Amino acid sequence: MINVVLFEPEIPGNTGNIMRTCVATNTKLHLIKPLGFSLDEKYIRRSGVNYIDNCEYIVYENWEDFINKNANKGTFYFLTRYGHKPHTSFDYSNKEENLYFIFGKESTGIPRELLAPYIDKCMRMPMTDKVRALNLSNTVAIMVYEVLRQQNYNDLLREEPHKSKDFILDGIEENSNK
Repeated sequence: MINVVLFEPEIPGNTGNIMRTCVATNTKLHLIKPLGFSLDEKYIRRSGVNYIDNCEYIVYENWEDFINKNANKGTFYFLTRYGHKPHTSFDYSNKEENLYFIFGKESTGIPRELLAPYIDKCMRMPMTDKVRALNLSNTVAIMVYEVLRQQNYNDLLREEPHKSKDFILDGIEENSNK
């Protein structure tokens, strides 16, 4: 199972977007307090649209609470601008393994003292020196889809379920016959 862990997220719009990504990918979300917003805020609902009710998530009081409830249940990976390995350098193909991807708060990331014990599992997404980091919700989406790519997208739909398989071509043919 894929698990996204947000350490003290601050921006409700990012968390709403991440919730939507989690619903779209059957990913479990873990939120570690303090949160910079209320989960009832309209900003979360706006970003997650009406999918949030389908999001499987757990809220933890702090890092220790998260560790106490999840230690030894899977492999922890940390996304940090201080990581030395690209996110694509790890093998996530084992569908039976619980994978936890920990992302830091938008303003300061993950504290060094939390990263140090997991230095071999710290990674960064390659980018230029013109930005400090990518947007949190974008980073989560990139990471989750890298895992899914390595797992051949599990049981996710590969075609739009609400339109015909030939939707694109049907529209072109109808317009060309006029």
